[in-house]
Amino acid sequence: MSHTYSNIWMHYIWSTKNHVPIISKTLIHCLIEHYKAKYPKGGDIYVDTANGVSDHFHLLVGQEPLMSASKVANQIKGESSHWINSNDFIPDKFAWQEGFSVFSVSYSQIQKIRNYTYKQEEHHRNITFDEEYKKLLKANDIDLDEYKKGRKRP
Repeated sequence: MSHTYSNIWMHYIWSTKNHVPIISKTLIHCLIEHYKAKYPKGGDIYVDTANGVSDHFHLLVGQEPLMSASKVANQIKGESSHWINSNDFIPDKFAWQEGFSVFSVSYSQIQKIRNYTYKQEEHHRNITFDEEYKKLLKANDIDLDEYKKGRKRP
């Protein structure tokens, strides 16, 4: 085959440093707009959907095969924290927590992840970030205790 065809979708999640609830509703809206403008359709990284609450963000990202999940997360996190700090959205220095979570998304599940991402504020009226995170890890067959011990999946 002389061409590369791909349709790679990933659901990324990351939190503020130390999970501090520092992202205001105004900043959430500004971040969503920023991500959509900075990573439009047709680029190596395409932010299709983004939303968050005061201490974390979810993004549905389409990406080219040359882009590793780590490269995508580090680029978006680094660029957006620099953007937040450069625009003085908060009085203190802003930073995202080290690390991230990423889950592959089947094309048939894209709308489900979009809806889940859009409804973050509503969703977090009933569930904490920690509870949400544990549910996502379990749904993706990730044993958090094994990760804490330094054991990775094969």
